Amino acid sequence: FHGIISREQADEILAGVEGAYILRESQRQPGCYTLALRFGNQTLNYRLFYDGKHFVGEKRFESIHDLVTDGLITLYIETKASEYISKMTTNPIYEHIGYATLLREKVSRRLSRTKNESRKASVTSEENTPVEKITSLVRRAALTQNDNHFNYEKAHNFKVHTFRGPHWCEYCANFMWGLIAQGVRCSDCGLNVHKQCSKYVPNDCQPDLKRIKRVYCCDLTTLVKAHNTQRPMVVDSCIREIEARGLKSEGLYRVSGFTEHIEDVKMAFDRDGDKADISASIYPDINIIAGALKLYFRDLPIPVITYDTYSKFIEAAKISNPDERLEAIHEVLMLLPAAHYETLRYLMIHLKKVTLHEKENFMNAENLGIVFGPTLMRPPEDSTLATLNDMRYQKLIVQILIENEDVLF
Repeated sequence: FHGIISREQADEILAGVEGAYILRESQRQPGCYTLALRFGNQTLNYRLFYDGKHFVGEKRFESIHDLVTDGLITLYIETKASEYISKMTTNPIYEHIGYATLLREKVSRRLSRTKNESRKASVTSEENTPVEKITSLVRRAALTQNDNHFNYEKAHNFKVHTFRGPHWCEYCANFMWGLIAQGVRCSDCGLNVHKQCSKYVPNDCQPDLKRIKRVYCCDLTTLVKAHNTQRPMVVDSCIREIEARGLKSEGLYRVSGFTEHIEDVKMAFDRDGDKADISASIYPDINIIAGALKLYFRDLPIPVITYDTYSKFIEAAKISNPDERLEAIHEVLMLLPAAHYETLRYLMIHLKKVTLHEKENFMNAENLGIVFGPTLMRPPEDSTLATLNDMRYQKLIVQILIENEDVLF
């Protein structure tokens, strides 16, 4: 650290020593610090920040030395291979017909030989040159070949990642450079790509069950793709149990079960998945199962009726003409992601069955609308006032969905 010195003085100190650096306090802005770095026979000056770690851009480092090391790598790559970098995404292996086709054929043959045997997959390009096996691409191809797989579209959940040792981008097949935070990794399927390549990756994430640590509080589409089901298995299991022994239960969905028992059911699903035992021998009170189902919907990070469609549903509910209102609701339903639509459809068919036993359970479509309105749809902004103002429309939406499930779905 050289205190307050000018750019010219910093340049003199560093002259002729490639890769050398000093820190100085800015002459123009006292109290602000600058990293002066010698590269390409010139001195480059960067505003330096500290928030517990050192940084000049997005990446944060434990030491200035690591920051400089990473910076020199990046500067060298960008200087020597700028044209190459700009063309990296123009012919990616990810979408290369020859590569993708051969990959799928290879995996298909492997799956046909045996579903249980694990083999190393090797693939070749059109020119018959070896292409390094890319595990998550192989996994995605395998899932694509599974006829039972419900092919809902899902965006990748990319997060900045530091790779240990050499790593290659699974989109463009080029080296991922840098000391830390060299690229991004999808936390749901494990796809590793350059940050710039992540913008071009299609919404074809196939979540890996090993990465999905829980059932509750997990994105709905992520869960169903990971378990290869049409709907979340929580919904199927709970509804199956309720229809088997609880349709005539008085106050079904309105009467609360014991909170600690509902939490037990939640933990059972998180721990055992579709093997969770929610039978009458374990939970004789059907209200516990009903409560667990409602809790699943409340815990979703994106509600069944998504934030993106919330305002459109509310506006549709405000239409006074019943036929026009029904048409408007149907149009908005078509905007829901496939997994959300299928889950809502299945739930409404179930709730319609509940209303058929109204004489015994005292639960009609309006009562169920009161219960499920705030459970299935929440305003995008966390506003108590907005929630209170919209409650009657939330109730009305669910009521209409139940009464007209055969028409709307």
